[in-house]
Amino acid sequence: MSAQNYYTLAALPALGDFGSEPPLTPAALQEALAEHPAARTLVETIFLSDDLLQHQAFLAGELRDVAPRVLDAAQVRGEQPLPGWFSPAEEETRRPAPLDDVWEAYFAHAARTAAASGSRFLAAWVRHEATLRNALVSARAKALGLEADRYQVAAHLADEEEDLGRLLSEWGAAANPLAGLQILDKARWEWLGEQDRWFSFSDDELAAYAAKLMILQRWQRLAPGRPTMAGASAGADA
Repeated sequence: MSAQNYYTLAALPALGDFGSEPPLTPAALQEALAEHPAARTLVETIFLSDDLLQHQAFLAGELRDVAPRVLDAAQVRGEQPLPGWFSPAEEETRRPAPLDDVWEAYFAHAARTAAASGSRFLAAWVRHEATLRNALVSARAKALGLEADRYQVAAHLADEEEDLGRLLSEWGAAANPLAGLQILDKARWEWLGEQDRWFSFSDDELAAYAAKLMILQRWQRLAPGRPTMAGASAGADA
């Protein structure tokens, strides 16, 4: 147990239930970890996924304002290039949707970070998110008569044993895209509740806290009167 983590976690406000008001901002969490770089790296790797979601939504015209946690606002708006490790794949390996190459690079980066840090939580989170994204891609491709393999990302990181059939059925029966995203994010929230290792006072517990905070922030952004974000379908993909 890290004494520093103990005091950091004790000072953080408790997160409410899914859909509740976030008790602090991502920036406040990053500031709280200013002197704990290992934990902050895990947290920012997770927050980066939401920056990319905003990037995707802004380029699609579904988001007017951006509030990135890791990237610069200009990068999220597409006015400046993404970090070098987001470099496009070779021409012959690029996907039909260019942003799929970005997500492929992100998942690879997150997996490398998990391995380098020894974070079991981040490794499991990457595997779960890649599995969910590709399951949704397969379901959409089947409905549209497309070849799913061309649109999947980080397939080597996905868990072929994870059963998402029931979740996909609920998502497919949703009344609208926003309701579908709510189903997916609630399932994410429940998964995090099984993984967050309360009272371990490890870096992984801080990373799990960040993942939950990110979901609360997303739903605050989707609340009535706020700019729409990622048209639910994009949110489901991340």
